[in-house]
Amino acid sequence: MRWSRSLIPTLREDPADAEAISHKLMVRAGLVRQLAAGIYVYLPVGLRILNKVNTIIREEMNAIGGQELTMPVLHPAEIWQQSGRWDAIGGEMFRLKDRNQRDMCLGMTHEEVIAWLAAHEIRSYRNLPQVWYQIQTKERDEARPRSGVLRTREFLMKDSYTLDPDHAALDKSYNDHKGAYCRIFDRCGIEYVVVDSDPGMMGGSGSHEFMAPSAAGEDDVALCDGCGYAANVELARGVPAQGVPPAWTFGEVATPDARTIAEVCALLGIEPAVTIKSLVFMGPEGPVLALVRGDHALHERKLARALRAEPRPAQADEVREHLGVPVGFVGPVKVSGVSRIVADESLRQGSYATGANRDGCHLTGVVPGRDFQCEWADLQTVLPGEACPACGTPLRVARVIEVGNIFKLGTKYSVPLGAVYLDEQGRERPIVMGSYGIGPARIAAAAVEQRHDADGIIWPWSIAPFQVHLIPVAIRDAAQASAAEEIYRDLTGAGFEVLMDDRDERAGVKFKDADLLGVPIRVTVGQGFIKQGLVEIRERGTRRERRVTRAEVVATVGDVGRKLSGG
Repeated sequence: MRWSRSLIPTLREDPADAEAISHKLMVRAGLVRQLAAGIYVYLPVGLRILNKVNTIIREEMNAIGGQELTMPVLHPAEIWQQSGRWDAIGGEMFRLKDRNQRDMCLGMTHEEVIAWLAAHEIRSYRNLPQVWYQIQTKERDEARPRSGVLRTREFLMKDSYTLDPDHAALDKSYNDHKGAYCRIFDRCGIEYVVVDSDPGMMGGSGSHEFMAPSAAGEDDVALCDGCGYAANVELARGVPAQGVPPAWTFGEVATPDARTIAEVCALLGIEPAVTIKSLVFMGPEGPVLALVRGDHALHERKLARALRAEPRPAQADEVREHLGVPVGFVGPVKVSGVSRIVADESLRQGSYATGANRDGCHLTGVVPGRDFQCEWADLQTVLPGEACPACGTPLRVARVIEVGNIFKLGTKYSVPLGAVYLDEQGRERPIVMGSYGIGPARIAAAAVEQRHDADGIIWPWSIAPFQVHLIPVAIRDAAQASAAEEIYRDLTGAGFEVLMDDRDERAGVKFKDADLLGVPIRVTVGQGFIKQGLVEIRERGTRRERRVTRAEVVATVGDVGRKLSGG
């Protein structure tokens, strides 16, 4: 490809609204342009990168028996109503009506369509197992699109689905996908960890996420360097050190101006670890009191899992209306007006200070189980340094980008949509399903986040838009231009993907653009060729340079390429 005939609109300045490194560099390198919030145009070079990622995905999916198909973006409401997700999913689903006023939606994911298709096409155990996948555009009305292509309203996704006769067969399909995903991310050249996760709206019996460490990530994971324990903070457990309470007995103390944990601790001279934070949520059966240690934060997904419902934080006027006490003085002892009390496991031992359910008062020396009864659950958000629940090693918490996920759906979708088969005895049984997703653009963005420097992107060999960036320094110099043309023909003839910067621009502009774009190998034909007959070959990642004769270019590029590709 020749730059002068291509659309590669590089920029010198970061876009004003960009925060994530990948957002800044993908815009500046001319890979994407934003049409509207969370909606992007992929320009030719950006599309080349996505196509590289998709090729790797297809190869690994086909290797485990995947069959590629394509499904519609526009869905009738009926199939989502059958699964129960039409009402369960909120504003993130794009909904519309057709000209006949029938309810429709734009597909966020395709479990319902797959189950519908299976119900129409699968008849017998002889038709199972099946692995179906697509690489297709999805639509999600994201409330806060940000971080460039990491959090968008329209996005490309590889989603695959397994259809099995039973859960044992699902386990095999699930593990096949897990292995394929690891190979995909390895081949794409990104660092990642595999963590236990919450199935969320997908449902099912189990799930894992593939997370790429990055400061631009939207999720946190807890990791143990001792035993390899890894979990999304939605599920992660830590073992906190026990707080040491003073020598107090059960009793009430006046705290007229102390409402927050910090204010109570300052007034009583205690540490937050010996206080109880009482949080009121509104659930389907009324107010719920959730309890965590004063030095901990409640994870709302954990609370929702414990309640088997989606609660919301109560407003201050709701707290006073239902409990008869202002926010800041709520506590679990003799509390009234709540349907349930759920306490974090870390509160099982020790004695604590907590609200007295009386304006301006707190209780000290409160012992859970003695002074109040409750349900127990893991509610707190794990903190760095807490002990690993498996081996005791201090945990670390890392920011990550989710690049893939896998779910054991079981029969959550097959039963309501009638996806059944006849077993060997002629009995009707529901098909057991799995669902598996990868975000190709997220892989590209994660690679940029993990592999860049002050000058631009450093692409892994496998997904780089080109392998060689060829720069004739002075295109008007006949000797340089002629040599560059010959090298271009030789490299492309040898199978390399080459971008030749044949613009009539200053050398500095070309070199800056080359560093920004991040192609793995740069070949420069300049004054060194005119004076000594030497061509410069430079690795983008290490900045290592070597000078070779014109005849040695293809062989040297081949050697560097094999090293970069691991070949």
